[in-house]
Amino acid sequence: MKNGDIIMWILYALLSAFFAALTAIFAKIGIENVNSNLATAIRTGVVLIMAWLIVFITGKQNGIMEISQKSWIFLILSALATGASWLFYFRAIQIGEVSKVAPIDKLSIVITILLAFIILGEAVSIKTIIGGVLITAGVFILIL
Repeated sequence: MKNGDIIMWILYALLSAFFAALTAIFAKIGIENVNSNLATAIRTGVVLIMAWLIVFITGKQNGIMEISQKSWIFLILSALATGASWLFYFRAIQIGEVSKVAPIDKLSIVITILLAFIILGEAVSIKTIIGGVLITAGVFILIL
């Protein structure tokens, strides 16, 4: 992997984290007096429109015919998991404090590491284990 690639994925990951944080703050403000499922549906509709606009603006819509059956299945499963995550997340922030819900939500990092090991066969180093333990400890410190 080239240095430029490393810098770009780190930049994209940081932007993802920043926008995820804004998502939580904006959602908490916007969800007041709105059913959490309805709010999730509105959010999903906006994301759907935005994603398709980007596909058409970048001219990638023809790639849909090249997607394999396996990719379709796993993209659909990913979408269902995302939908479930968003529904539970919106309900959690509606009734709880964002500053406590968000750290618990980030336990997904530890769960992802575990699932990547179990399902994808990715290597787990001592560094990964220590990091996962520290993230878990950090979550508990933040929510207490």
